[in-house]
Amino acid sequence: MANVDELSAARIAAGVRAGDFSAVEVARAALDAVETREQDVQALLQVSADLALERAAATDAARAAGAPLGPLAGVPVAVKDNMHLVGTRTTCASHMLERYESTFTATCVQRLIDAGATPVGKANMDEFAFGSSTESSAFHPTLNPWDTERVPGGSSGGSAASVASGEVTVALGSDTGGSIRQPASLCGVVGMKPTYGAVSRYGVVAFGSSLDQVGPFGRRVEDVALAMNALVSGGRDPYDSTSQDCPVDFLAHLEDPVGGRCVGVVPELMEAAGLTDEVRRAVERAGRALVDQGAELVEVELPHVASAIAAYYVIAPCEAFSNLARFDGVRYGYQEPGCATLAEQTSLSRARGFGEEAKRRQLLGAYLLSSGVYERYYYPAQQVRTLITQDYERAWERCDVILMPASPRTAFKLGEISDPTQMYASDLFTISANIAGNGAVSVPLGLGDATHLPVSAQLQGPAFKDRTLLTFARAIERSFDAQGLVAPDFTGRGGELR
Repeated sequence: MANVDELSAARIAAGVRAGDFSAVEVARAALDAVETREQDVQALLQVSADLALERAAATDAARAAGAPLGPLAGVPVAVKDNMHLVGTRTTCASHMLERYESTFTATCVQRLIDAGATPVGKANMDEFAFGSSTESSAFHPTLNPWDTERVPGGSSGGSAASVASGEVTVALGSDTGGSIRQPASLCGVVGMKPTYGAVSRYGVVAFGSSLDQVGPFGRRVEDVALAMNALVSGGRDPYDSTSQDCPVDFLAHLEDPVGGRCVGVVPELMEAAGLTDEVRRAVERAGRALVDQGAELVEVELPHVASAIAAYYVIAPCEAFSNLARFDGVRYGYQEPGCATLAEQTSLSRARGFGEEAKRRQLLGAYLLSSGVYERYYYPAQQVRTLITQDYERAWERCDVILMPASPRTAFKLGEISDPTQMYASDLFTISANIAGNGAVSVPLGLGDATHLPVSAQLQGPAFKDRTLLTFARAIERSFDAQGLVAPDFTGRGGELR
């Protein structure tokens, strides 16, 4: 019998549907893989074994009753720990919410469950999604399955590592400035940030409300397409005012040819400071692979994209400061005992509940929103946002997608980057898509020729053209050998289907 880490999401669902194996057998295999591998990767904050077996048994009962099964029937999934799921805690990897029990289930998580998925656990993350390495988790860092002395990226590092280590087949993450695509790149898996509004964020703890988006990780483009179908199939979510109808079948045109279509390349980005030679060479190979399949490369300009990081680190901290104000030890979050006044209660609860990076971002947001400062920074940042969005609109007149790196380098060592401003540069190629609200996907390209660690390419596309993104992602995938790879040191450890 196969190991669960060898099977795609489609193969698992088909096998459960055909009776080749039961959903409970798949769930037990995934839990066995978690038990065997987790201590070496630390991807999860909680393992929801009872919940997984309960949902898997419900899937098997539905099959036995002759009921139709969902497209993710029996597929083991992990969800980032900023997403509510009844029966689990939602901690955001912070002492502030360490004991918070989910009181409802986020729409994105519920839609995966409705499609038949089996929730195996909650994935580690940077505290409140503030970070690019998953080192700022209050509980423990997550390790990169390809080299456990290195980071998996962040903030959705636990989600990416759980897929790359073969613990689960699909995972959900959230992406405010690159938090799906950068860890997907560093862990050698596919990670998609859909267009802003395509996926409901109801039940996801907010970081930057005008930037946040939920998206899937998988080891294959097909797995990500299958998850996207589940995430959007319910249509607009009335509980999320930014949610939009997105009635698209992401599997329908996955194998479409890309011949005759245009791929934009921004020359300045391919020469950006900090971009390593091995990543540049890998992205150039991805471009040649698309040309070999008949696509045309065209140069496009994004003249204001160099200002994206500066604009982001004004807009995002301001929104984070507003969103996290509710965690004051009175309404929500850790409550410091023995305080005599409300001011003392709030001050000490926040001081001891939040970690250093969470405090740093909120302090920055408080300063930027203060009287006299707001006009100097916040308004110009929003003006830059408009200019970047207009740059993209002009680029889409010349191309279907834009090809660029997802991360400037491969995974770095734990503790290697201690300067926050250097860490922020990890999002050099990803932030602009959040600023403009476009969809984007990170596609693995195998291993770099210098570090022998995963490298990837990023594709960005116009708003609500996410299916086109996956068509091009699949075209790249066909040309490289990275499809479905579990990190070698984790392959086959536990997880046998019996």
